[in-house]
Amino acid sequence: MQAVITDVDPFDLPDWLGTHDVVWHAEAGLRTGHLVRGRLVAGDGQSPVADDQVACDLLAVDEAYPEPVVDDASRLRVHQAWRHGQVVIGTMSVDGSGDRLVLAVPGTRFGPDLVLDALGRLARAVGAHAESYAALLRLGA
Repeated sequence: MQAVITDVDPFDLPDWLGTHDVVWHAEAGLRTGHLVRGRLVAGDGQSPVADDQVACDLLAVDEAYPEPVVDDASRLRVHQAWRHGQVVIGTMSVDGSGDRLVLAVPGTRFGPDLVLDALGRLARAVGAHAESYAALLRLGA
């Protein structure tokens, strides 16, 4: 069965995503495929919210083998948002582990440029400057 992305309003996310430095930490290498698990972590170790974090995965919605990753309606929303300079922020069940926050983007896999572009769009959605966001990437499969 194809997953359905349930939209999340950016204003329902934690406030620190728009007010502090944020680092997205990959939990696996970018070469793992269409889904890269990760988490958003607040601060630079100096802020009062340095321990705050949110699970946030990156999802490339165009992977179609052996079956499509998401339903057609979700895929269409992702492509429309991306075309207008936005990113779909939502939740979906990932690997049966319950709902996790996802940033859904067009494509079948991730490279550093796509990761940074998605994070920049997230920053804009929560009212932050893209310069306050960083990514800690992992190499490998």
